Amino acid sequence: MASRKEENPFALAQRAAKDIANLTGVTEHDIALTLGSGWAQAADLIGETTHEFDATAVTGFSKPALAGHVGTIRSILIPDGRRALVIGARTHYYEGRGVRSVVHSVRTAAATGAKIMILTNGAGGIKRHWRPGQPVLISDHINLTADSPLEGATFVDLTDLYSARLRSIAREVDPSLDEGVYVQFRGPHYETPAEVKMAETIGGDIVGMSTSLEAIAAREAGMEILGLSLITNLAAGIQETPLSHAEVVEAGKEAESVISKLLADVVEAIGTRA
Repeated sequence: MASRKEENPFALAQRAAKDIANLTGVTEHDIALTLGSGWAQAADLIGETTHEFDATAVTGFSKPALAGHVGTIRSILIPDGRRALVIGARTHYYEGRGVRSVVHSVRTAAATGAKIMILTNGAGGIKRHWRPGQPVLISDHINLTADSPLEGATFVDLTDLYSARLRSIAREVDPSLDEGVYVQFRGPHYETPAEVKMAETIGGDIVGMSTSLEAIAAREAGMEILGLSLITNLAAGIQETPLSHAEVVEAGKEAESVISKLLADVVEAIGTRA
């Protein structure tokens, strides 16, 4: 039977951080990235990977259930001397493991010392002028999971959840970057055209099945957050063809080299503004 300490999500994150320190010999990381569909190649461009291992070697992590996620964790030495923790294993809400499991990677990143959390994903676009393969910044989110990683009387201000400072730095790297409001649905089914219309009506621009719960947990941990979505397709009812996960993976592959270079350049630029 698990002890009370092991059941505490923050204690679990501390144990995971100790595992990472033991596996890497690195006591502290400065920045953390969760690489969603299409973004994995960025890990090769950020700096020198000094350690890479299966996420399952770390307390509380599971093998990814979704194609497009590499299932590893890397410790990367950025040329300016900072350390990046790159998480290629994401637990999605629809897997049924509970919110604690969904946000465990973010809490672990915070426990390693990371002060900045970059969350990326592949998602559907609502804005008609967006095209598959286009990266966009997340300016805000609408959480439609009807759930939260916060427990008990834990009140956290989300007014500026997605850092305006980090978005500004990203736009210095690529002035063409558009932005929008991310809407997280529960999944794993894709949204109906009526649900997409609802999301648009309430202010959404991007639809997906991740990120929002992670961002809330990152804010609770005191991290500064940057969110980026790869538009893999236009959302249901906007594009004329049926949606498929194969389409998402293919769009990610086609855009990977471009968006990964963008992300690596953003990480470098953040370092110069520290």
